[in-house]
Amino acid sequence: MHHPIKKVVIAGGGTAGWMAASLLKKVLGAQIEVELVESEDIGIVGVGEATIPPIQTFNQFLGIDEKDFLRETNGTIKLAIKFENWRVDGESYFHTFGAPGANMGFCNFQHYWMRASQQGLNKSLWDFDLNYLCCKDGTFNKINAQNPIFDMPYAYHFDSALYGKFLRKLSEQAGVKRTEGMIDKIQQCEKSGHITALKLKDGTEILGDLFVDCTGTRALLMQKTLGVKYEDWSHYLPADSALAVQTERHETTAPYTRSIAHDKGWQWRIPLTHRNGNGIVFSQQYMNDDDAHQRLVNNLDTKMVNDVRKISFNTGRTTEQWHKNVVAIGLSSGFLEPLESTSIHLIQSAVVRLLKLFPHQGIEQSVIDLYNEESKVEYETIRDFIILHYHVNERTDSDFWINMREMSIPSRLQNKIDVFSQVGNMLNDQHDIFRDASWLQVMLGQGLTPKDYHPAANVPPIDQLQQALEQIAEAKKQPLAKMLAHDEFLKHYLSA
Repeated sequence: MHHPIKKVVIAGGGTAGWMAASLLKKVLGAQIEVELVESEDIGIVGVGEATIPPIQTFNQFLGIDEKDFLRETNGTIKLAIKFENWRVDGESYFHTFGAPGANMGFCNFQHYWMRASQQGLNKSLWDFDLNYLCCKDGTFNKINAQNPIFDMPYAYHFDSALYGKFLRKLSEQAGVKRTEGMIDKIQQCEKSGHITALKLKDGTEILGDLFVDCTGTRALLMQKTLGVKYEDWSHYLPADSALAVQTERHETTAPYTRSIAHDKGWQWRIPLTHRNGNGIVFSQQYMNDDDAHQRLVNNLDTKMVNDVRKISFNTGRTTEQWHKNVVAIGLSSGFLEPLESTSIHLIQSAVVRLLKLFPHQGIEQSVIDLYNEESKVEYETIRDFIILHYHVNERTDSDFWINMREMSIPSRLQNKIDVFSQVGNMLNDQHDIFRDASWLQVMLGQGLTPKDYHPAANVPPIDQLQQALEQIAEAKKQPLAKMLAHDEFLKHYLSA
C-alpha cells in the first residue's frame, strides 16, 4: 500500500479513541484528516482511573492546562501505589514514582544503603524517598526542584470517562470529525486484504487510508476482520474477572492508590474528588462471582453510589498490534490487569509510536515490523513486572498464592530476579516503562534481599558513609515543611 496516507479513521471512542484522535491531529494538523466513529449505545470499560507520570507529558503536549484537566475529570494527585498484604498478610510497602536516595558515585544508591544497613543504619530505603514521605503524611505541593534530590514525580487519579469527553472536546475543536453510528460491516480490498471502509448501520460509508482499532475487547478490525491471533498469558496471570463499584469519597483524600491483596486476588481503591473507585480482581479458577461480590462489598469503607458491575478479560496481547493498514490501540491490542496502572499509558505509548513511524508516503512492512517488535517488548516487560508481584510472595494461606509462587515464569523475568538476588542490580530493557527504582522497590517490598552489594560501596569509610546517608535523609525532609494536606492543595490550586 504505497499511496500517501491522507485520512485516518478511528473506530471507537472512549479513552483510547480520543487520545489517539487528539494526538494525531495535534502533531500532523492539516496534513491528515481524522475521523472518529463511535456509538453512544456502546458502553466503555471506564475503570482506568489511575495513571503513571508520562500522562503529564501527553497532556502538556496537547496544551492542556493542568488545573482545567483536574477540574474536568475530578482528578487527584497520585504519588505511589501502596501494596498491602502482597508479601505476607498484614505487611505493606509502597511503589512510588520517586527514586530513593541520591547519586553517590559509580554504583546505584541501594548498594550504599545495603552496606550501611548491614553496619547498623536503621532506615528503610523508603526513608530516602520524598514521594513516600508525602504519602505517609498525606501531603502534596508543587515544588520547583532545581536539585534532583527534591524531584517528586507524580501522576493522577481521574474519571477516565470524563477524560475521554474532555479530549473529545479538544479534538473536535482541533478539526477531528466525529461520526455517531454503529459499525455494521467492514469492507476490504479483495487483492490486499486492507480495510477500505467502515459501513454503518444507517448505510453511511466511511473511507480511509489508515484505520485505528479502538473497539475495545471486541477488536472488530484487528481480530474479527483481519484475523490476527491473540496470545494468551493466563498461565502467567490467571485473573480473568473484575468487579467494579463506585463509592462515596473519604473525608481525606490519600495521594496514592491502594492495592490490597486477599487470599485469592486483590482489590483496588482509587480516590477521586467526588467519589472513590473500588474493584476486586480475581480468577474464576479460585473464586466465583458471588464470593467475589461479597468480598468486595464487605471490604468497602464508604457507601456505594452505583451497582457493582462485572468485567471479564483474557490477559494477553494480539500477536501483532499493526497488521496491514490497521493499528490496534487500547483493549483491542491486549489486556493487562490494572495492578500497576498501565492501561492508559499503553494507549499513550502506542499513539506516540504510531506518530514516530507514521507512514506518510505509504505503508511499508519494515515499519510495521519495527512497530510490532517495540510493542511486543513493551507489553512483555509490563507483563513481567506484574508477574513479579505475584510470584515473589511468602503467603501460605491459599492454593492461589502457593501456585503463583511455584509456577514457571518468563526467562527474562527469572534473569532479573536472579541478578538482583545475587548482586542487587537490575537488568533493564530499552522499552521497559518501569525503571530501576520501580523494580527495586517491588523486589525489596516483596521480600527479595540481595546476597551482595557492589564493591564500590566499600570505598567510603563506614562512618563517612553513615553520615552521608543521614544527611541525604534529612535533605529529603526539607520540602515537607512546604507541603499541604492533599485536599488543601487541591482546594487552593484549583481555586486559583
